[in-house]
Amino acid sequence: MYDLKVTGARIVDGSGAPAFEGDIGIADGRIVAVGHAPDAARHSLDAQGLHATPGFVDIHTHYDGQASWDADMMPSSIHGTTTAVMGNCGVGFAPCRVQDRQKIIELMEGVEDIPGSVLWEGIDWQWQTTAEYIDALARKPRAIDVAVQVPHDALRMWTMGERAVAAEQATDDDLTAMRAELRAALQAGAVGFSTGRTDNHRTRFGAPTPAAEASIRELQALASAFDGLDHGVLMAVSDYDMEAGPDRFDREFDVVQAMAAAATGHKTSLSLSQRDLEPEQWQRILARVDAAVAQGLDLRVQVAPRGIGVLLGLQATFHPFIGFPSYKKIAHLPIDERVAALRDPAFRAQMLTESNDKVAGDGSSIPPLADRMLAMLDQLAFKLFRLGERPNYEPAMADSIGMAARRRGVSAKEEIYDALLEQDGRALIYFPIYNYQGFNLEAVRQMLTHPRALPGLSDGGAHAGTICDASFPTFLVTWWTRDRPQGRIALERAVQMLAADTADYMGFADRGRIAVGLRADLNLIDYAALDLEVPRLVADLPAGGRRLLQRATGYRATLVAGQVVCQDGQLTGTRPGRVVRGPVHA
Repeated sequence: MYDLKVTGARIVDGSGAPAFEGDIGIADGRIVAVGHAPDAARHSLDAQGLHATPGFVDIHTHYDGQASWDADMMPSSIHGTTTAVMGNCGVGFAPCRVQDRQKIIELMEGVEDIPGSVLWEGIDWQWQTTAEYIDALARKPRAIDVAVQVPHDALRMWTMGERAVAAEQATDDDLTAMRAELRAALQAGAVGFSTGRTDNHRTRFGAPTPAAEASIRELQALASAFDGLDHGVLMAVSDYDMEAGPDRFDREFDVVQAMAAAATGHKTSLSLSQRDLEPEQWQRILARVDAAVAQGLDLRVQVAPRGIGVLLGLQATFHPFIGFPSYKKIAHLPIDERVAALRDPAFRAQMLTESNDKVAGDGSSIPPLADRMLAMLDQLAFKLFRLGERPNYEPAMADSIGMAARRRGVSAKEEIYDALLEQDGRALIYFPIYNYQGFNLEAVRQMLTHPRALPGLSDGGAHAGTICDASFPTFLVTWWTRDRPQGRIALERAVQMLAADTADYMGFADRGRIAVGLRADLNLIDYAALDLEVPRLVADLPAGGRRLLQRATGYRATLVAGQVVCQDGQLTGTRPGRVVRGPVHA
């Protein structure tokens, strides 16, 4: 007898093969029948008119702190994700000595926009080593599965203490100690190692992250910790311009490639996006990746399915007037009082004569990119879009705030000012910083359809007041397979990317497909009704912390190990999730 039978579904099994009609039998948390499931069941789910897909595997999240206190794992758990891989971009909370907790929280405040008060109140520090961290997470039931990568910054701080700054080179003893902790973590079940090499990542005080300029020697030493292990991946995020000079791109790529080459037999993924400052760089990255693959390296690229950017608003972390002298005088007020002040004609007239004071630099975690953008507010307005009540993530230039200002015959600053006051100051402005140089997602389509591409970079759990990209899986399924006017991706291929491809990359052989013997991680989706709601700011974090939360319609049920954890967009309170420890076998 089945524990549960899903009946009458249109099954998109994750293999990329055409969808088919059938039933799914589940027993002991695993799939025991697909297509024809004749036996009786204790419970059943009627899936007539619904698509059944494998649960999605999100390989790029930042729930490292949240996972220690939160069983719900929102927002990923309400977007079809059943496995979340944490510890990306070189940042996380383990390993961490007691005396370093303040520093690592300050690092995460800056890099991932998570308020320090939230982390101090929320994190249940039951660890110092990474192995202890994994064990602590394993003791807490949760809605979905999580997996742990070892972050380079935390590893450096663990080993080097006060010397763990970007400009300090690791000694031989440092490398031996870092390698030993990484090796112990992998043997305890960590599924990978990540490093961050981008100027956009800064500590709370504006300093480069500890591992931002790590040498080839250091990265190769850490990669050697994977020797002889049959699991584990590596991940790197980089701007590819860490050094000055005309050949800086190749020099930086050489660093990342050397790390990948030192981890013999293990896969490495690199972040990939289209940057406005170097709009063709992504093509150079793919060319180097293809060349490395031809030489025998298993390199992949992580691609976001839409623009990588921020949401601007009076309640968000950032907006275009944040550094204006008049605004700074009212910034501490509750939102309704700020809105009242901003609506005062005299206040408005005065502020529109001002310009931003510098917001980046020493003492600020805001990257220099912000000041460069704010100095170009008139031009920037053509990449700012009202998000509205039904988000449009591929808007035309004609929909921009800059074009709206032209039509009204007002300045860009005036139009931005007025847009921020809409919905009583709760309105959001969408600013796609990367992946939108041509005012469309054509470059993203080319990246997504590259044979080495993996969907990623959602940053679920991070950037609480600036983005809400844990909804990437929902966007990939809706926009790219159904709603985009041209250049669509087949639904079967999109599901394969979100489930089988990501699970295979991580070495999770027990999930990612609807097949006999695999875990019963499933989504039942009303495909025609699947849609994204507008993000809302909610105060549901520890210490009253706020975050942007974006819900979806159309997920009729999400199952983890055969148990319904989410139904019609609401979590059920069921907690079958666990820590995934590598290696994972079917």
